[in-house]
Formats: sequence, C-alpha cells, structure tokens
Amino acid sequence: MAILKRIRNLKSEDNTGYGNNSSNNSGRFFNRKTGTANVKKTGIGMLDRYSWYHTFLEMPRGKFLSLLFIFYILVNLLFACIYYAIGVAHLAGIDRSNPFKEFTEVFFFSTQTFTTVGYGRISPTGFLTSAVATFEAFLGLLSFAIATGLFYGRFSRPRAFLKFSNQALIAPYKGGKAFMLRMASYKNNSLSELEVKLTLAMRVEENGQKQNKFYNLELEIAKVNALSLNWTLVHAITDKSPFYDFTEDDFKKTDLEVLVFVKAFDEVFSNTVITRYSYTADEIVWGGKYKIMFRPNHNRSKTILDISMLDEYDKVELPIETATI
Repeated sequence: MAILKRIRNLKSEDNTGYGNNSSNNSGRFFNRKTGTANVKKTGIGMLDRYSWYHTFLEMPRGKFLSLLFIFYILVNLLFACIYYAIGVAHLAGIDRSNPFKEFTEVFFFSTQTFTTVGYGRISPTGFLTSAVATFEAFLGLLSFAIATGLFYGRFSRPRAFLKFSNQALIAPYKGGKAFMLRMASYKNNSLSELEVKLTLAMRVEENGQKQNKFYNLELEIAKVNALSLNWTLVHAITDKSPFYDFTEDDFKKTDLEVLVFVKAFDEVFSNTVITRYSYTADEIVWGGKYKIMFRPNHNRSKTILDISMLDEYDKVELPIETATI
C-alpha cells in the first residue's frame, strides 16, 4: 500500500509511553469516556492494584452516592443483627410487641448510634451491648470523616470540563484539506494558556510484525490565551502531513487513532488541568464542515455559545487534490 510506504519514511515518536510492539496490545490507546490509558493491570492483588482514594474520586457521581448508601445500610444491618443476637432485653425502651417491630427498633437504634445522633429513647444496658454501641459510634465517626474527605476531594478536584466533538472531520481548508476537531468548555470555569498536542497512532506491519507508530500532527494554532468560545483544532494536510494522499477508503481500512492531549491553567484553582481524548478511523467523517455554534443574543449585548451544537456539521465536497499550503 503506497500510503503505508510513505508513512514508514516519516519519523515516528518514541515518547508516548505505549511502546512500539503492537502485537502485545489491542484496542484504542485512550479510553474515550475517561481520557485515561486503555490499560488493565494484572499480576498483583486487588488491594495493591487500586488506589481506593483515586477510585472513589474518579467514580461516577451516581455510583459513588449509591455505594455510600449501600455501605450505610449494610453496616447498620450488621450491627442490628449483633444487637439482636445479644438480646433485645439489653436495650432499654424498645418496643417488643412482635419480632419484626423488635428488629426495626434495633436497626434504627443502630443508625442513631452510628451517626452519633442518640435520641435517647432506646439505650444499651449491660457491658456487652454498651461495648458494641461504643465501637459502632467510633466506626461511625471514622466512616463519616472518610466520606466527608471523599466528598470534598470530589468537589474540590480541579478538572478541565471540556467537551469534544464526537466526530473529527476531514474538511476543506485553504484550497486543500485539513483534519479538524473542536472542543468547548461547558462549565463556568475560566481556562487560560491552553496547549494542545495531536498525535497520530497507527498499527502497521513491518517485517511480518505489527508495530505501533506515532506521528505528530502539527496544528495551525496549538496554543491560545483563553478559551471563551469553542476552539476548532486544524491540522492542515500538506505533503508533510501523515495524512497526505489519504483517501476516504484509506481512512476506513487503516488501523489508526488520533490522540488529543490538552493542558490548561484553571484560574479559580490556580492549578494546571489536563484532559485527553481520541478519535479512531470510524469516528472521522470524510467531507464535513462544522456549523457555527455561537451567536449574539437578542440585543447584541452578549455572545451565546450553544454547546448542543458541538457535533453539528454539514456534509461538503472535498477538493480532489490536496494543495500545498
């Protein structure tokens, strides 16, 4: 294939961290949803494999809250069973009209002890019940301290809050073609000094062995002072581009992935934030042009940025030959 022969003559980057031998790895390089490396680690125990603090910080909000609630219910059920096994006679003030009522009373006593609320209607009597209640209150204090720290960590952790278009485009550009994608900040945070690096990752066969090859995709503008609106990243397809002479069919047949690395400064947190994204060949549209996603408001006093239009584009015809820019 002529395209691959020309690609092999380009200088491949070796500092991506993924290595060159593609026979031993598979799938996309970046997890598109999280922006993390698409790597699963084995050969070590689960407790050593995971940083539970990072796991809980990265966990989706709904799953995080559900796990906290499930933990709270299960711990109180456990202690309710312990109190019940010791005997409800050692809990003063409990309603003993029937077994179900007894257990629910014990369960709610456990929740009051675990949260250190202690309404006082039911109280432990005897050494063993009092000792269990003491330990449960101590465990409750530790649990709520950990939960509070996790909540604060999730709330205070600086993030880029960037959205990327689902599809990248091969679009007309200055009489030729260009690879384009766009992104926008969807929160009310302020990002400045944004830098972007695009890397083309390809799996090619050399001497009967599949190799990972990485090529820098030079951008027309790789750095902006601030991201107030959307930013369309443009890689002009010239004779120096790895995409030079690529046809629509080449994109469909080639095992490639465009890696997007973004670094910015969050002015509120006074900290650097980083995010990643990627596009595989089937996520690149041949012949498209993004629609403008901002407009003035009714009295032209503000600019409206419509995030819902991030993926909107029109199909267009591309030039037959790539012009040198």
